Amino acid sequence: MSTALVLGGGGVTGIAWELGVLQALQEAGADVTAADLVVGTSAGSVVAVQATSGISLHHLLADQLAPAGTSLEVKAVFDPQDTAAALTKLMEGARDERESRARIGAMALAAHTVSEAERMRTVRARLPVDTWPARRLLITAVDAHTGDLAVWDDTSGVPLASAVAASCAVPGVWPPATVARRRYVDGSVRSATNADLALGHDVVVVLAPDTGPGLNPASQGLAGEVPLLRAHSQVLVIAPDDAALDAIGPNPLDPARRPASARQGQRQGQALIRAVREIWPAATAR
Repeated sequence: MSTALVLGGGGVTGIAWELGVLQALQEAGADVTAADLVVGTSAGSVVAVQATSGISLHHLLADQLAPAGTSLEVKAVFDPQDTAAALTKLMEGARDERESRARIGAMALAAHTVSEAERMRTVRARLPVDTWPARRLLITAVDAHTGDLAVWDDTSGVPLASAVAASCAVPGVWPPATVARRRYVDGSVRSATNADLALGHDVVVVLAPDTGPGLNPASQGLAGEVPLLRAHSQVLVIAPDDAALDAIGPNPLDPARRPASARQGQRQGQALIRAVREIWPAATAR
């Protein structure tokens, strides 16, 4: 059976939580990172690169468990509810989702943020490799001018770090990323997971720190994607439970929350081992 792993957006705390889940599953012999297809959006694009790099998940998780001041991660002021309200108002009267995404892109282009160069230093520090993996990896972003979805892989000619920087470019917080003379914003502007890109695979596991519409209140997100997938695939959606949400806290862009988020991810991964083994064809107990 063909397998797909979808890694959704959720800020720096989402990176930590996803790595915790993946490490716990791998430790138990249920290594979903060996999927035929990996889809990464926003924070999930970082985890997708890390998880397909060949670097030990145990080693990668250790970085998330380290104190906040030991990395290049910078806390950003971000309130998901206030952001959703502002974006909802911004897209009033938009004819369709594409236009709503373009409006968000226009806002991002006009926003005052750190420079692209400064932001790229942070993104590069997250990535253990600078080349695309041999396995199929898709990274998503949204064209800031047109609102069109961009999906890049190793055949696209896009540098890996540039693809990740674009996928993580939260509108109004981080600068849109330049790729081939065009500017791109966070893949979550289309969907927090873009899980529909896994259509056609027999088994799909989705890690979704954000189960809502992502950075576009007009998006159906997982609510629209999962029924499409379940028509032809076995699907398991893994999302933070109440304890994990408490650890993540109100600001997913707060690096100080990474250690607690990672530990909660590990706990959830351990609790989900049986559920993953039931659908994942290569999962075996040690």
